[in-house]
Amino acid sequence: MITGKNYIGDTLSAKGETTYRTINPELNLENETVFYEATEDEISQAAALAETAFKTYGTIEDIKKAAFLEAIAEEIEALGEDLLVTYVQESGLPAGRANGERARTTGQLRAFAAMLREGSWVEAIINKTEGKPDIRRIQIPIGPVVVFGASNFPLAFSTAGGDTASALAAGCPVIVKSHPLHAGTGELVASAIIKAAKRTGMPNGVFSNINSSGIAVGKALVEHPSIKAVGFTGSINGGTALCKIAANRSVPIPVYAEMGSINPVLVLPSALKTDCEKWAKNYAASITAGTGQFCTNPGLILGINSKELEDFITILALETDKLEPSCMLHPNIKRQYENLKSEVLEQEGYKQQTNLNKEIKPNYALQNVISVDGSTFLKNKTFHKEVFGPFSVVVKCDDVDQLNEIIHDLEGQLTGTIINSDLKELDEFREVIENLKNKVGRLVFNNVPTGVEVCSGMTHGGPFPASSDSKFTSVGLTAVKRWVRPVTYQDWPDALLPTALQDENLLNITRTINDILTKNPI
Repeated sequence: MITGKNYIGDTLSAKGETTYRTINPELNLENETVFYEATEDEISQAAALAETAFKTYGTIEDIKKAAFLEAIAEEIEALGEDLLVTYVQESGLPAGRANGERARTTGQLRAFAAMLREGSWVEAIINKTEGKPDIRRIQIPIGPVVVFGASNFPLAFSTAGGDTASALAAGCPVIVKSHPLHAGTGELVASAIIKAAKRTGMPNGVFSNINSSGIAVGKALVEHPSIKAVGFTGSINGGTALCKIAANRSVPIPVYAEMGSINPVLVLPSALKTDCEKWAKNYAASITAGTGQFCTNPGLILGINSKELEDFITILALETDKLEPSCMLHPNIKRQYENLKSEVLEQEGYKQQTNLNKEIKPNYALQNVISVDGSTFLKNKTFHKEVFGPFSVVVKCDDVDQLNEIIHDLEGQLTGTIINSDLKELDEFREVIENLKNKVGRLVFNNVPTGVEVCSGMTHGGPFPASSDSKFTSVGLTAVKRWVRPVTYQDWPDALLPTALQDENLLNITRTINDILTKNPI
């Protein structure tokens, strides 16, 4: 049952007078449950519990943390149909998406558990040389972390999503600032985390779930002296505001924010000549997937002006028009989409490509593709704006030099994509590709950017404003690096060292290397 209360550690609490409800965007009606916004006292209690929990949880064995993460996955699955129904009622997203996102969420948790069991994530380094100091280094958790739930992924980027999973894997207690658009989904998942914590003997305060419909609670959490880092997925305005709050503390802390991106796609001439229709259909589907509410939505497509590019634009528009409009996450998201779209469409020099005369339901978004020439795009940065929804701009560049100039002029992005059917052609675009590499966190070849694989090699981040720190990722196993810091032990007694730095570990590594060399002589 959803109570509408906050989880302050393992205790449900509703001391505040400010309340709100979630909305079913498909029906355009409020959902039943009343949620209670956390008070300053409840925030302080959660932070104090997290700080106390860190004393135990920050030094707990990896195998126990792994069991905790696996238990969370099991408890989320045990929520069954109730979780999926609530997800759909609060997001307007289809049941198939809910089921897939649940699998992604539990899969992430189990992947981090496997990482903990394997052990090398701590990056243990042992420098033991005769006549020199004995130097050994390891990564340790930084302390309690605040995670802001994301609007567009009620499961995979929210309460038990990637930020929470990676922080708990690192040994950091987590306080989630639940997203108000799907607070019921968040509470159900929070209850699963609390059950898992009790099941596996984790300290009270290792996890809390805080409700809020405004900005005051988030600000208070980031300012609290017990908090050591922040994870955020959302808008540029929201992310940069949190960065400023964190930087202005008496003791500044890092904010790892994944923010805005239009994910440029370079459709090279060879692909237009051989696979024009295929790529137009693929990108019509990608632009409209999830009503365009992916941070990796292809909002910018670039090509060299030609008959083939004109054909591509025509087919892209036709295929986009064929697809039925779908529901956005919330009336406010729909209003934001219309406002941002209107701002772009008030500019001069573009051509409307898709049909804007369709009748749609409330909170549904009409997909839109426009085209513009390269010189207009360079002169007017309004065309660079991220329009969160099913919206994309196709830019017709005069030549390779202008394409290169546009890439050089772009802001930081999460992804950049190259579409090509002749590898020899890439020599002509080598400088363009190098410039693109310097603007993005992930380079995609002959695919669509929507969809982010959870694996150790993934980078979901990029130069500002794609993220607040391009050295880190919010997806994949290396996301754990955000929540740790290195500590070096010099000439330390072996018995007092962390297990991974003890001589026995060095001997185990040596034995493994010797076994490999014996079986596979050089």
